[in-house]
Amino acid sequence: MPPVLTLIGIPGLESVQFWIGIPFCAMYIIALFGNSLLLVIIKSEHSLHEPMYLFLAMLGATDIALSTCILPKMLGIFWFHLPDIYFDACLFQMWLIHTFQCTESGILLAMALDRYVAICDPLRHATIFTHKLLTQIGMGVMLRAALLVAPCLILIKCRLKHFRTTVVSHSYCEHMAIVKLAAEDIRVNKICGLFVAFSILGFYIIFITVSYIRIFITVFNLPQREARLKALNTCIAHICVFLEFYLLGFFSFFTHRFGFHIPPYIHILLSNLYLLVPPLLNPIVYGVKTKQIRDRVSKILHSTDPF
Repeated sequence: MPPVLTLIGIPGLESVQFWIGIPFCAMYIIALFGNSLLLVIIKSEHSLHEPMYLFLAMLGATDIALSTCILPKMLGIFWFHLPDIYFDACLFQMWLIHTFQCTESGILLAMALDRYVAICDPLRHATIFTHKLLTQIGMGVMLRAALLVAPCLILIKCRLKHFRTTVVSHSYCEHMAIVKLAAEDIRVNKICGLFVAFSILGFYIIFITVSYIRIFITVFNLPQREARLKALNTCIAHICVFLEFYLLGFFSFFTHRFGFHIPPYIHILLSNLYLLVPPLLNPIVYGVKTKQIRDRVSKILHSTDPF
């Protein structure tokens, strides 16, 4: 087991990685600013202390943590030629990244269930989604993700003792990228990775899809057109975020495992975009589609206007 691994960044694009780092850095700064602004607005505005916005705050905090796990080291590779990382630090980064990915997926499920209760059973919404339940959901989602991802890390540490190379063909420490370095049988590690992916992401996507199907059935049965539009409008932002997260995620997941004829740099770019695009777009989508947040941002901008 090597003490140090070498992350090469994006294989095949090493000569232009410096320039690729510029839009990636811009995406990170915008994501950091947008999600931080979202957290400040939700914290300072008492009228936004409702389940939908508190879940949104959890999503924003997770997005900041997820992108911060990746970008500093990635930019170190692209700009400062610092590819080396300690083996244990690499495993820790892998655990953090996959934990935050699964946490984000769990929060999206909680948001879908919140919208389901708010639209399909509005009279019981306030009694069901109490602040105590929201805290339990947040802690439970993160704890479940951390515990389910941990066996992948333990299997690498305990089973794989001999490695063919120390060069990781990736820009961050991803589970399969590390496992493929081993010179031993890795079937158990692959099965564990697939089990975690489908037990978390597969489980969540089924329940999110069922929730929105039930929501659409309820909405289209409403007698008034205005009521239908209002109900749909509260779900549009959630659906956009849900689609952006899962479409990028599944495309990246399946091309990495089954897209043998796709060039490696496509795999890595997709993996990077999967982790960087949702934190960038989430605050923009919710800022545009949510009137309360839009109004609050407008108030902040006008208060700082010198004219």
